[in-house]
Amino acid sequence: MSGNWLEVDLRGIGWWSPAAPDWPSAAALLQEGAAWPGEGAARPAAHVLSPNERRRAPEPVRIACEAAAQACEAAGCAPGELPSVFTSIHGDLGITDAMCAALAMDPATLSPTKFHNSVHNAPAGYWTMATGCREASTSVSAWQGSFAAGLLETLVQCRAEARATLLVSYDIANVGALGAALPESRAYAFALVVAPSGGRRASGRLRARHVTAPAPAPKAPAATSLQPLLRALATRTPACLRLPAGPGTALELELAA
Repeated sequence: MSGNWLEVDLRGIGWWSPAAPDWPSAAALLQEGAAWPGEGAARPAAHVLSPNERRRAPEPVRIACEAAAQACEAAGCAPGELPSVFTSIHGDLGITDAMCAALAMDPATLSPTKFHNSVHNAPAGYWTMATGCREASTSVSAWQGSFAAGLLETLVQCRAEARATLLVSYDIANVGALGAALPESRAYAFALVVAPSGGRRASGRLRARHVTAPAPAPKAPAATSLQPLLRALATRTPACLRLPAGPGTALELELAA
């Protein structure tokens, strides 16, 4: 059983990873068909954040805000005018692990700052404050279906409200006791600005529908499992893809130039 197709224009792409700090760098690697490297810059610029916020912001906030700013700039959109959807498998796993350790060993040492940054919508909160955005913001998590769930939410909002919408997908490397029990993960942030189809600034077109036919759950890191979609975007190659969206469901995608 399948849902109706949702069609949007792609307006802007943003990316950050240690090996490729922006989308042009990532696209060049993908076009060459090179293996995805894991080393490189340790911290993104995240200039959209004020110097004080940049110093205290945890890694998920910095990388998500960096990719989001890139996507908005590429789309020619003012960041403060876009509704947004943020999606992540783990959120800030490092802070979660540290808080669990503190609660188990010495609860009195639990940091209020870490607690403040532990909530799943922390990147969305930093982003909306930094950009002065008062538009709707949604934060999503659906385990290995997190990207598909966030993308579906973004497309539904874009079509329902008939306006450009920002999607930001991010995760960081697994750490600590919790990380040891989870599939390998690498730091990345990927952002898209989509708009109702038919605009003049479109760099491509995306169609998606939610289907009940299951897709196998990926065992690779999230950034690696997204490579077929990223490669199609980088090479501007038409593609038909299927992403896991939860137990027994998938998100079918069609990309066109």
